[in-house]
Amino acid sequence: MNKMICTFALAFAGTTTVSLAEPITVAALGDSLTQGYGLVEDQGFVPQLQRWLDANNADVRIINAGVSGDTTAGGLSRVTWTLTPEVDAMIIALGGNDLLRGIDPKTVRTNLNGIMQAAQDADVAVLLVGMQAPGNYGQDYKSAFDAIYPDLANTYGTLLLNSFFEGLPSNEPAKLAQFLQADNIHPNTDGVSKIVAKFGPKVLELIAQVDD
Repeated sequence: MNKMICTFALAFAGTTTVSLAEPITVAALGDSLTQGYGLVEDQGFVPQLQRWLDANNADVRIINAGVSGDTTAGGLSRVTWTLTPEVDAMIIALGGNDLLRGIDPKTVRTNLNGIMQAAQDADVAVLLVGMQAPGNYGQDYKSAFDAIYPDLANTYGTLLLNSFFEGLPSNEPAKLAQFLQADNIHPNTDGVSKIVAKFGPKVLELIAQVDD
């Protein structure tokens, strides 16, 4: 009788351990693109990405750490308190507002490096999202800015998605317009859906690094 009770207890304990396993927590550190500017809350980037991951059976929780208008300096200033003990991985999607302000690429690189270093110090896996400068700042500016993201991803050995907008037809303006809001900067609901379809597999890769 005692043997039967012990066997049941061990089986129950094993089941309890599995059921209490917590999902991987990913903080999405970004600006208005991450925050979901101009969209109904459940249609923003983070909620749509969460649904994509749920549909693909990923045991993960995405935290929306996007702040509209944020620059890389803003991201650096809040990365420490974003990286709470529960955070296992982080998506870094910053730089668009730096471009709009024409901030020196050296400054952008320094800020992003600080964010990457904080993640490394916290033993948090990273998916870095690239950004490309327009040509109106000149070729030197564009070359210096565009190189920041692949350089840092290589330095820290992290995953890289070339652009937040990689899922959109960026080389076809007529087609691109249907996926943007009236400001021609922020994606609409359909645009976010396209973006998430490209993002999702990279986030699965990020989660796999945490599992490892």
